[in-house]
Amino acid sequence: MNALRQALADYLAVRRILGYRLARAEKLLAQFLTFVEERGEEHLTTETALAWATLPAGADRSWMSRRLSDVRRFAIHLHGIDPATQVPPTDILPGRTRRATPYLYSAKEISALMAAAATLRGPHRRATYRTLIGLLAVTGMRVGEAIGLDRDDFDVADGLLTIRSGKFGKSRELPLHPSTVTALGDYLLRGDRPRQPPKMPALFLSPAGTRLLYCNVQNTFQLLVRHCGIAPRSAACRPRLHDVRHAFAVNTILDAYRDDGDPAARLAVLSTYLGHINPSHTYWYLSAAPELLKLASDQLERHLGGDA
Repeated sequence: MNALRQALADYLAVRRILGYRLARAEKLLAQFLTFVEERGEEHLTTETALAWATLPAGADRSWMSRRLSDVRRFAIHLHGIDPATQVPPTDILPGRTRRATPYLYSAKEISALMAAAATLRGPHRRATYRTLIGLLAVTGMRVGEAIGLDRDDFDVADGLLTIRSGKFGKSRELPLHPSTVTALGDYLLRGDRPRQPPKMPALFLSPAGTRLLYCNVQNTFQLLVRHCGIAPRSAACRPRLHDVRHAFAVNTILDAYRDDGDPAARLAVLSTYLGHINPSHTYWYLSAAPELLKLASDQLERHLGGDA
């Protein structure tokens, strides 16, 4: 292993201790170092970083900005070890990323997606996606958290799911509705459940008896979306699997308004349930729902009217 490869391994190890996963960054930076090695260079330069970040020709600018940003963070780390390292300035390929507008699924659409799982090949695969989509809809957990669940993370007696590999390494417990406990229990007891290797404790299994892969789950979900005829609402608002989490968050706060409860108190609970470090991180999930904004406005008007 040459000095740059060792430095990359050290960089990734340090950042992972801080809670970052860096799966995509590791892949991109390894590709970048291959590019550097092919050019016969021993130090990182801004010129080489820019040449690599702008590949392939005609790539989206936000993609190029992301690639250069990953290199920049690594270069900052490396500069402390090797002063010859050049750190690409921040004004080169500045990001122009725009957050997608969440697609807020209706209860009818969630039911349709679960029913559409019946079109998939194989009885256990059909049951897996029906159960997975339902679980995401009623817990708002991240997709990666769901497919990372092990059987031992499901406590049938107490009706709890334990998320052990959440974002930034945070763990949390999710109380489940009895109907969800029953659905998960039935899924685990299916007679057609694939035989698992001894060291494969995954709750959700592929037909091969392995843990589900994120990319395969995403592709299958989009297949179900198309089957149900769920179309984008705009160029920026397309039905994504992650948006099931957004819908859960919005519906939770909607229920608080409709029940004449305390939305602020519900927000604090929701933030914890979603695994956010700070309630402020939850606001993005709520900002794109017109119905929710109207209820908040109505409550404000009633409050101001009471003070008049």
